[in-house]
Amino acid sequence: MICPTPKSSKMKTVTAVISVLFSAFCAEAFSAPSSTALIPGEIDVTAAYQKSSFRISPDDLIARAKQVLSPDIGIGTKDDGACLADDFEFVAAVVGPISKDEYLNALKGFKLDDSFDIQQNMFGFTVDPMQTNRVWYFGRQIAKHIRPFMGVEPSHNELTLPPQLFHIDFNEDGLVKEFGFYTVDRRQGNTGGLGGAFGYFYGVGKPLPIRECQPFKPSFRFRMLGLLGKIGRKLSKKAS
Repeated sequence: MICPTPKSSKMKTVTAVISVLFSAFCAEAFSAPSSTALIPGEIDVTAAYQKSSFRISPDDLIARAKQVLSPDIGIGTKDDGACLADDFEFVAAVVGPISKDEYLNALKGFKLDDSFDIQQNMFGFTVDPMQTNRVWYFGRQIAKHIRPFMGVEPSHNELTLPPQLFHIDFNEDGLVKEFGFYTVDRRQGNTGGLGGAFGYFYGVGKPLPIRECQPFKPSFRFRMLGLLGKIGRKLSKKAS
C-alpha cells in the first residue's frame, strides 16, 4: 500500500476546489436568464406586499377566497350570506353594483346548479399588489344541460363559456365586500361571448331580450367610423 504524500493530498484538494469553481462558473455563464428578473413597468410584487397595511397576508387571503368559493359556501349562496359583509356589492360588466340582499334574492330566482352540471375550471389565483384586499382568478366554465332551465328541456349539450376574470374583495374580518367578473375573450366558447347567467340563457336558446344580454354587435356609428378609417387609408395610399 502506498500512502499519499502531503504534497499529493494538497494537489488533490486544489484540483477539487478548481473543479467546483469551474462548475459554478459554467452554471452561471450558460444558464437561462432568471425568470424572477423584473422587466420595465413590472411591479415588484414582493415589495408591494411588504408595504401593504392590510392585515391578512396574501397566502391567507387566497386560502380564504378558495374557502368562500367552495361548494359549502358558494360566495354566500349556500351559507345564507354569512360570508358576505353588510356593505357587500356585486358588480359585473353590465350588472350592478347591487346590494347583498339584491344579490341573494336574484340568485334564488334561478339556480344554475339545479339545471347544469358545471365545471368551474378556476385557476390563476393571485392577490392584487396594488389593492391587497383583492383576489383575482380566472374561470373557464363548461356546463352540461341536464335538467329543465327556464322552461327549456335538458338537451345534454355542453355549454362552453368564454374565459372570465373574477375578483373578490375582502374586509379585514375576512368577509366579502365585493364580487364580480368580466369576460376577457368574447371570441371563445359557444355562448356568443356572453359570460355569467347571460351565457346560460343564450346557450339554451333563451337569450334575454335586451341588448346587454346579446352577443356583441358594433353600433352603427362605430361601424361607420371603421369604414371611414378604411377609406382614409386607401386614399392616403393612392396619394403616396
